[in-house]
Order: sequence, then structure tokens, then C-alpha cells
Amino acid sequence: MARIHIGGDHAAYDLLVDLVEWLAQEGHDVVNHGPFEYDAEDDYPVFVLRAAEAVAAEPGSFGIVLGGSGNGEQMAANKVQGIRAALCYSDELAKLAREHNKAQIISIGARMNSVEEAHSMVRTFLETPESDEARHQRRIDLISEYERTRTLPDLPR
Repeated sequence: MARIHIGGDHAAYDLLVDLVEWLAQEGHDVVNHGPFEYDAEDDYPVFVLRAAEAVAAEPGSFGIVLGGSGNGEQMAANKVQGIRAALCYSDELAKLAREHNKAQIISIGARMNSVEEAHSMVRTFLETPESDEARHQRRIDLISEYERTRTLPDLPR
């Protein structure tokens, strides 16, 4: 099974607690980066960035970031160099995030999805292999190069 780093905020606290327990029951090694208690005034970047940094430091691991909508959490996670976090709201998006984009982190909005939908998306995300098609890797390489150099690629001729 997989090592999974998880972090979120108060709006997704109940979903985070559920996912930590469910994933452990499924046999995964889950590392909870918080929050560790409900606090309506917490700041998601603290927990999300810790989870994303852990995924970046541990190749082959996965991450789950959670919020009310998942938008801010996905944006924060993508600030960590080398991380590709995808906001998902369906199994199809979770599949494509892994298959085409080689995402390591799934972002889910607790106010947008039920617990059952979150379980299904996480399962899909974890079980979907990365595509070996050259076009997907080429695109990821372009993004990675920009991330390293902040230089835009030349336009195709």
C-alpha cells in the first residue's frame, strides 16, 4: 500500500478525520499533517504546505489536501517545487490527474463532495497508474522546466 500525507482546514476537518481512519483501515500508511482539532480560525496553508513538502521529500508517496472548496488548498500545494496537485470533484478527474498529469496530490472540497464521493475519488486516484505516453511526459517536462528556470518555452514553429 501507499504512504499518504494529508492536510486540510476546519471546513474539511470531519472529512480529514474520516479519511485518515478509512485509509489506515485500507492498509495505507497515513501521515496526518493536521489540523489535529477543530478550529474555525485555522489557516489551511500551514497544514497543506506541510503535507505537500512531505510528498515532495518522499518520491512515490501521495498526498490529499482538503478544504471547503479545495481551491486554495490545491493552489498552496502547487507552490511546493515539484508538486502537481489536482483539484478533483469526480472519479474521472481523479483518474485523469494521475494518468495524464502524474499528479501526486489530490485536492478535495468537503463542501462540494460527500464522504462517499471523496472515498471513491481517493481510491481512483491511488489506483490509477501514470500514462507512459510521450505527449503527457513532454507536457510535464515543459512545466517542470518552467518551474526551474522561469523561462517560457519557445513557440512551436
